[in-house]
Amino acid sequence: MLHLRLISPAEKTDDVIRLIEGTIGTAHLCVLPGAARSPAGDVVLCDVAREAGDDLLSGLQRLGLETAGSIAVDDVGLLLSKRAEKAEKEAPGEPADAVLWEHLTDATHEESTLSVTYLMFITLATMIAACGVVLDNSILIVGAMAVGPEFGPLAGVSTAVVQRRPRLALRSVTALLVGFAVAMAVTVGFSLFMDAVGLFTEAKLEGDRPQTGFVYAPDWFSFVVAVLAGAAGTLSLTSAKSGALVGVAISVTTIPAAANAAVALSYGDTVQTWGSTEQLLLNLLGITLAGVLTLAAQKRFWAGQHKRLRRPTAP
Repeated sequence: MLHLRLISPAEKTDDVIRLIEGTIGTAHLCVLPGAARSPAGDVVLCDVAREAGDDLLSGLQRLGLETAGSIAVDDVGLLLSKRAEKAEKEAPGEPADAVLWEHLTDATHEESTLSVTYLMFITLATMIAACGVVLDNSILIVGAMAVGPEFGPLAGVSTAVVQRRPRLALRSVTALLVGFAVAMAVTVGFSLFMDAVGLFTEAKLEGDRPQTGFVYAPDWFSFVVAVLAGAAGTLSLTSAKSGALVGVAISVTTIPAAANAAVALSYGDTVQTWGSTEQLLLNLLGITLAGVLTLAAQKRFWAGQHKRLRRPTAP
């Protein structure tokens, strides 16, 4: 269940109440007239099944409540109520399948922000992966994949396409381009330093690398895995069950490919540099394409459910 805390101008409260009462899957409606001070208005509280949450939030936005008042949404970890159980049964679909589009947009907006922290994470991940490719160490590669924050901007691009949010798209693409550019540039310098102190050698990079050679040899399997991982990652972001995202992070080779390209560039190996760049672009394309298709399918599915969320009006 979701708990909504609304601040409504007095002249809009009746419309807000009608909307809540007319939405299937709502329960525990409370109205506190004049309780809000900033902004001034009434406080309206209610619980709503997650499956009906997006429809109700859209209706509240159409009433202008986010401009004239406020809309706060919290996940309820535990709610003991027969009325709540009845509301969840009435709402179509399953809670784990429901998508809160405003929450998704807000989350991807935050994850795709080009911040110092984001740049540090993607740079450190690329440097760790650089050690992994030179040492042919799959454990370091997996660790770098888990640290990399690049899925946030990729999810932002997919969300922006489906939701038609050009600003989010620009923000996400900027984070991706600048993030990888900075990370790879720093990793080139890191590689030169490691070579100077004798920890990296060109012979190690050019030698037989059974554990990590795949990062500069893209093929159709690379694209297929990226598509599958993109779909799984998108589902983990939209679902109430989001524990799969770490598994997604360690199944794609964006960070390792960027790292291998940077190390190869530091040694002037254009073959590995280009192969790694192709691997990187192939993964980015596959994840984004899968994200767009997954979100579009979810949006189409829930659009068909919305007409079932309205209570029949009395004759």
